[in-house]
Amino acid sequence: MSLPSLSHRPSVSLGLRRPGEHGILAPAGRLDRWLLGVLVVMLVTCAVRYVDRHALDATGVAVLAGAFVLGLAYATRGLLADRSWWPTAWVSGMVVLWGALTAVAPSFAWCAVPVAFAVMRVLPFPWAVGTVVLMTVLLTAAWQRITDGFDPVQVAGPIGVGLVTVLAYRALDNESRARQDLLDRLLEAQAELAEEQHRTGALAERTRLSREIHDSVGQGLSSINLLLQAAEQSWSAQPATAREHVRTAAATARDGLDEVRRVVRDLAPADLAGDVTGHALPDALRLAADQWAQASPGTRVEVRVDGEPVVVPPDVAAALVRTARGALANVREHAEARRVALTLTYHLDEVVLDVRDDGRGFDPAQVRAVGTRGRGLAGVRDRAEALGGRADVESAPGEGTTVSVRFPVTQAKEER
Repeated sequence: MSLPSLSHRPSVSLGLRRPGEHGILAPAGRLDRWLLGVLVVMLVTCAVRYVDRHALDATGVAVLAGAFVLGLAYATRGLLADRSWWPTAWVSGMVVLWGALTAVAPSFAWCAVPVAFAVMRVLPFPWAVGTVVLMTVLLTAAWQRITDGFDPVQVAGPIGVGLVTVLAYRALDNESRARQDLLDRLLEAQAELAEEQHRTGALAERTRLSREIHDSVGQGLSSINLLLQAAEQSWSAQPATAREHVRTAAATARDGLDEVRRVVRDLAPADLAGDVTGHALPDALRLAADQWAQASPGTRVEVRVDGEPVVVPPDVAAALVRTARGALANVREHAEARRVALTLTYHLDEVVLDVRDDGRGFDPAQVRAVGTRGRGLAGVRDRAEALGGRADVESAPGEGTTVSVRFPVTQAKEER
């Protein structure tokens, strides 16, 4: 599954950010309850102090009503959580209510702390800083009204608290932005990695299909072509031989059709998948050799089995058969051999297939360098490595060629 692109990816946070909230503290969900609790305690404390020091006249009733409205309004923050305009309207109302209450009763100035944190939860950094500065100025002016003379503590105190709050807020904002940038880069790297894995997987699948088609379907079509050419040449002089060639070509075509279907379904050959005796693999190799021999007159092929046959995994058995077909196709196309030997050897911990011809041979180093001899040898190596095996090619000009593949079979023998 591919990841969304960076330009369309939503921002990542450690909590839930409601619509319309842009502050650094917005994701801190539990902060709501703590701020409300602190505000209620401070409102009650300031109200008791005001009643204790002032008469409960019309102004006092208005102050108490204002404190009640401020607390009640603060608790309505989640009322319209799905509306993007609501958080800004709500926090603006909180600041106005607090400012009005503080202007009438300066003792409520300290309720600025939870209100200021609410501001930082909702507003972006520049607006939050400006609002906190205005609140600090209002708080200082309110305390100066009830102070005899000039008290520098009452000026420095609010300014210091406001300054520390803004600096702490700025540090948190920078850290959050850095973390967000890191997360964005990580997600972008993950997206690039997923895309690269997809490309690699697609390339590997294309390579596998080309290898299977070359060593199964391609081999069958080549055999059919040679059989039909031989039938055409002997049609008049040797009609019985020609009909035998045609019958063999038809059988090869049916096998090729079955092979195409199996490649599409990515299944092992049917005669190997249900093997319970260990003899299906040698029989499949003999059949492949017989079909090749009929299409390659003048070259003798034999199949030898050394050791006690055991059941090998179907995918390994299929790889051995397809390797044999691919190697035989190379012999016909390049080797000019008179004799080919397929040797299947069962060891205690592995099964080995050797395809040896007495043809003209070649230099393996030059083949690897220039990539000649078609897809066969590269396909043999790729198939063996994909299944945990190994492929080796030994050859020299004028000395024939040996293609060897080996696969571990310890597990298969234990299961047997």
